[in-house]
Amino acid sequence: MEDKIENKFGIESRRYIGNKSKLTDWIMNIIQEETSGAGMFCDIFAGTGSIAKKALDLFDKVIINDFLYSNNVIYKAFMMPGEWSVEKLNWIVSAYNKKPINEIKDNWFSRNYGNKFFDNNVAKQIGFIRQDIEDNKKKLSDKEYNILLTTLIYNIDRLANTVGHYEAYIKKPIARKNLILKPIDAKSYTNVDIHREDANKLARNLHADIVYIDPPYNSRQYSRFYHIYETLIKWDKPKLYGVALKPVAENMSEYCRSKALDAFKDLVFHLDTRYIVVSYNNTYNSKSHSSINKISLDDIKNTLQKIGKTKIFTHDYQAFNAGKTDLNGHKEYLFVTTVYKR
Repeated sequence: MEDKIENKFGIESRRYIGNKSKLTDWIMNIIQEETSGAGMFCDIFAGTGSIAKKALDLFDKVIINDFLYSNNVIYKAFMMPGEWSVEKLNWIVSAYNKKPINEIKDNWFSRNYGNKFFDNNVAKQIGFIRQDIEDNKKKLSDKEYNILLTTLIYNIDRLANTVGHYEAYIKKPIARKNLILKPIDAKSYTNVDIHREDANKLARNLHADIVYIDPPYNSRQYSRFYHIYETLIKWDKPKLYGVALKPVAENMSEYCRSKALDAFKDLVFHLDTRYIVVSYNNTYNSKSHSSINKISLDDIKNTLQKIGKTKIFTHDYQAFNAGKTDLNGHKEYLFVTTVYKR
């Protein structure tokens, strides 16, 4: 009999800039009230995946997209159809949890991130587990492989010596911690289609009744903020640079640069959809330069009004804030545009 492991992680259970998990019900209620006859829903910048996962219970088909390798694996673990053995995965997780620290050697992960982003023993565990998953990949189904990788990410999230992302680590002594894995709440849905593409390119080959858009708006590049998760998933053991130990930059978003508005216009003008729903938050008055929005509230409104009848909804909201930004009076905006017939 394998160890019984309870308290599974839900998809929303991690720290992530722009996480909409606390707003999911508000967003989905408005979408249902303001749209009709919709069978296909697309979350084109899916982030944590919490909106997309909610949509799976409400729509006939859900298209999920995000550019990050780590997010793509997470969606597959939590939502993609596939075969997996709970008993088998519980046995594997229990074996990892029982592995004595003194039997784990220093490895690529601990040599680079130990006593920086993680306690050194935790870093050794992470490196050992990740390599073991890779070494045994042929013994795992695709679903099992993705579940184990996602389990690792979700369990190390709260152990990281950071403020919630990997732009930098806290330069203070790290409290001794142990990595004790608990599983994720994996499901299998038949009405899901998962992509890892540039949103603007996907838009040109996409049809959906509703497209939900929650892009990055400031200079914070998600591929850089979560570079350790990207490295863990790819497991290419890249050369690392700088104090934050980042690999060479990739998957850099135009929405985090000066031409963000051009990218947004290009996206919405090329969508084949009946409704466009856009989430937006008002951090453009931020004290932190990196938090200043690249697209203004008026930019969003003016762009959407050109392509359809647009309603605006607001919600007072204290967003996840890992930096110096003062978010007093913070509001989340939701634009719902009924697209003019073309």
